[in-house]
This record gives sequence, C-alpha cells and structure tokens, in this order.
Amino acid sequence: MQNAKPLPAYLIQRYQGWRATTYSENQTWYRRLAEEGQRPRAMIISCCDSRVHVTSIFGADQGEFFIHRNIANLVPPYSPNGDHHGTSAAVEYAVTALKVAHIIVLGHSNCGGVRGCHDMCGGHAPELEKDTSFVGRWMDILRPGYEKVKDISDEAARIDALEKEAVLVSVNNLASFPFVKEARDKGELTLHGVWTDIAMGTLQFYNPATQKFEAC
Repeated sequence: MQNAKPLPAYLIQRYQGWRATTYSENQTWYRRLAEEGQRPRAMIISCCDSRVHVTSIFGADQGEFFIHRNIANLVPPYSPNGDHHGTSAAVEYAVTALKVAHIIVLGHSNCGGVRGCHDMCGGHAPELEKDTSFVGRWMDILRPGYEKVKDISDEAARIDALEKEAVLVSVNNLASFPFVKEARDKGELTLHGVWTDIAMGTLQFYNPATQKFEAC
C-alpha cells in the first residue's frame, strides 16, 4: 500500500482510551471470546447509516449479535448464480454455521437508500437508473415495495411506508432461502422485522397477525 497514512488522531486516541479502560478491565472476557469463538443469539441486518447504532439500541455486549449492514437493510431473493452475494453469504453463515435463533431486519427513519429508491422508481433519479450505479442496482430489490406504496398521495407518508416495505421485502426474501426455511420448519429460527424512528428513539415491530407495525 503506497503512501499509507496513520489513522486519524482522534481514532487513535479513542482506541488507546478503550485499550486502557474497557479492555484492561475485561481482559478475561475478551480472551474467552477469542478462544471459544462467537456464539451470537441473533443476526441483525441493518442499514449502513451511521445514525443506526444497533448495539446501543438493544444494549448488546460483545459476541451477542452477528451484525450485517448494507444500504437500506435489504436482503436479496435467493439466487445462487455464482455472482458475489455478500448479504446472502452472511445469512448462510449465520444460519448454517452459527446457528442463530433469530434474524432481525432493522429499518429506520430518514433512510437515504430508501429515499433514493423512491426517487429512482418515480423517475427523478436518472443517475441511479444507469447500469453502472451500484446503489441503483441494489435498490432494485426494493422496487416491489415501491409498487405497493406508490399511490400514497402524501410524499412523507409514502417514504415512511417504503422504509417499512424495505423491512418486509427483506424478511420475505429471507424466507426464500432453503436453509432458512429448513431452520424455521424445525423451530430453530424465527424472523423479525423492526423499524426505528431515529429522532424519537422509538421502535416498532411487524405483527404478522395484524399485518401492521406496532410499538414495542
């Protein structure tokens, strides 16, 4: 790597502070995690958005969650075509190797990826329509969700609904993976869809019985 530069000073300072306090006070726990391997209870698929702090929301400790993040917390349909499938690989590993008991898809308010899909599907983001747009082709996963909400007249309400459709599309796509179906049929795995409002700090879960998102 040419012209490599050290990490930003503030990150180095934070690391040194963590090493001197949190790590120093919990060395036995960290060594146990390293030696025994990870045994997470759940996999969480969330957005890359820096405002979504998964471990803080659920008060998680190290080793508790297997976390995968991508644009708009999307899961593609099962498609073993030989291409690169980072999200699908993460799901496979979580279910078949780690044997997680739950997969939670976590959506959020003011999602830039969802907004991009909304604009693209509405014909207002031609740059995302290009074949060379990685974001645009990824957001194609959410097009079926857009079709369900496109007739909502109020734009804010339409985008809010699309954010929740991103969760539901992902949960439904998860169910299309054979190893996910097998684990569910055995009662070893459950799927969950949740959505958080960043500004309000609230969390909603999708209730299949009512087919609505309800407050936790």
